[in-house]
Formats: sequence, C-alpha cells, structure tokens
Amino acid sequence: MNFQLSIKMKAAIVGVSGAVGQEFLRILSERNFPCDELLLFGSERSAGREYEFRGKKIAVQLLRHGDDFRGVDVAFVSAGGGTSKEFEQDITRHGTIMIDNSSAFRMDPEVPLVVPEVNGADALTAPRGVIANPNCSTIQMVVALQAIEQLSHITRVHVATYQAASGAGAAAMDELVTQTKQAVSGEEPTVEKFAHQLAFNVIPHIDVFTDNGYTKEELKMHFETQKIMHSDIAVSATCVRVPVLRAHSESVWVETAEPVSPETVRAAFEGFEGITVVDEPAAKQYPMPLMIAGTDDVYVGRIRGDIANPRGVTFWCVADQIRKGAALNAVQIAEYLIKEKKI
Repeated sequence: MNFQLSIKMKAAIVGVSGAVGQEFLRILSERNFPCDELLLFGSERSAGREYEFRGKKIAVQLLRHGDDFRGVDVAFVSAGGGTSKEFEQDITRHGTIMIDNSSAFRMDPEVPLVVPEVNGADALTAPRGVIANPNCSTIQMVVALQAIEQLSHITRVHVATYQAASGAGAAAMDELVTQTKQAVSGEEPTVEKFAHQLAFNVIPHIDVFTDNGYTKEELKMHFETQKIMHSDIAVSATCVRVPVLRAHSESVWVETAEPVSPETVRAAFEGFEGITVVDEPAAKQYPMPLMIAGTDDVYVGRIRGDIANPRGVTFWCVADQIRKGAALNAVQIAEYLIKEKKI
C-alpha cells in the first residue's frame, strides 16, 4: 500500500522479540508503513536488546506502567493475553490505537474483531481504543468464506486444520527442529512446548479441552467466525498440530443456502482481494505450506463440489501463520484506519 509522504506517525511494537514481533518489524519495513518513529517494548529479558529498522538501531524498552505510549498513534501488541489485559489502559489512555494479537479481547463486545478483507469497517468503531486480531486459523478461513458468502449465505462449515509449529511461537519452531534432529540421530526427543513429540507425528490437540470435547482453539473458529462475518454460520472444527514450521493448512467443507457450482466458487476466489488460486490437480498444482511460507495471501485449491451434499463445496487453503495469520493482518488493520483517516 502506498501512502502520501505527508502521513507520518509514531508506532510501537509490544513483544518485539517474539516470532510475531519480529515479523512486525519486517512487514512495517516491506510495506513502507508511514511511521517516522518506532518504539519497541519487551520484557525484562529482552529490554536493552537492539533491532534494526530502516537502517537504524532501536533499543527495546522495558514494558512498564506509565506514560510511555503518550504520542504513539498505533501499537501492535503481541505479548500474550495477560500482558495485553494488564497494559491495555497504559497503551490506550492517551489515544493510542491498540491492535492486539492475543485472545484477550476477541469476544469482548466492545472490541471489534477484524479481518480487513471481510469486515474492515468494524475497525472504525473501537470505543476502548482496542482492535483484536483474530485467531490465525480463523483469519485465513474467513477470507475464503467471505468470497463464497457473496454468492450464497453459508449455513454450515466443517473444517480440519493442519497447523504449523509457528502457531505456538518461536520456541515451538525451535523445538520441532531439535526434535527432528534428535529423532533421526536415535536420541530421545525433547518435549516441552507440545503435549507430545511433534516431529514425525501429528497431534489432534491445540489449546485446552473444554467440557463439550472441543478444544478452545476449535471453539475460537466457531465463535470468532460468527463475530467477524456477522452471521449465524455454524462452524465445527478439528484442529491438528502437524510437523511443519510455518503456514497453516485447512480442509474446508461449506454448505450454502443455495447451490453454488465449483466453477462459480473458483471465479469468486479469483476475484477476491487477498486470495490466490492454485488449483490444477492434473498438473499436481495445489497450495502447500512449503511453497506458501513467507507470502501474504490466502492460497486456495482442490475446489470441488461435495459429493455428500448437493449444497456443498469443499476446498483446501493455506496461509502463512506468522504473516497473514498474525502480523500482516494487524498491519493491514492499521493501513485501513489510515486510509479512512482514523489514525
């Protein structure tokens, strides 16, 4: 996105040392985000560390209670739900827009939950100065669903996710690499970040189980989708961790109120902002995490009618969890607010 040179802002990243925080640095630079000053905040462990941004070294400040956010226009926060709740008022009290990547505020009725391609206008009304970034697996799915919703109302979705280690953070990615090396060397793999060994395995368990047998991750996809799409859409998910470093994959079954053909759905995907179609089965062309990592769009393929449901269509989608599933979506929210002159 190109901005007028006259637009200059003061921005901040909270939790800059994590995987998402580091991606914020890259994306703000790559997209020429119009901030003439960038502040970095972190914990005692990362305070004092320096990171380069646009050729300058910036030292990480200790996140603390006080007025450090005075004059900051927008803060990108990715430091965990507890930290987000604790420092909400410190960040927003002087008018800073807080775009939060944790689950702390997602279902709060006073906090908009935003994917710009789907419900960007919701970001214009944020009474507490907080806008929530949805769960990574929800973000990529609703971008694809919105393209279909414009053809016919979606009544029901079944989705199985294949989620990369990146969803559990940088340390989890490191653990997958370590486990892989240990396993091929005949050593006992180190298991700390996951419920079980992830290398050469899949784990049908992300987040904690609830009383109804679903995990919180699976319920997030149900409730967040309804809030984002302003819909009664029913989503049933099974979320699985797979031994992939970054980029989540999803197999999605959609039921619509009126039948829609796969050809119509493919055309809708091709014309929708933020979606790239890779769907040539005869040539063995379809989205895969290995090819998608480091990219911005939601990639879809394997588009076909559901042979078990005359009003069903099914597809496969892949997106980079750290970019579109987290940092990029947050930056796109800020860009939308700039375009609408709300920052």
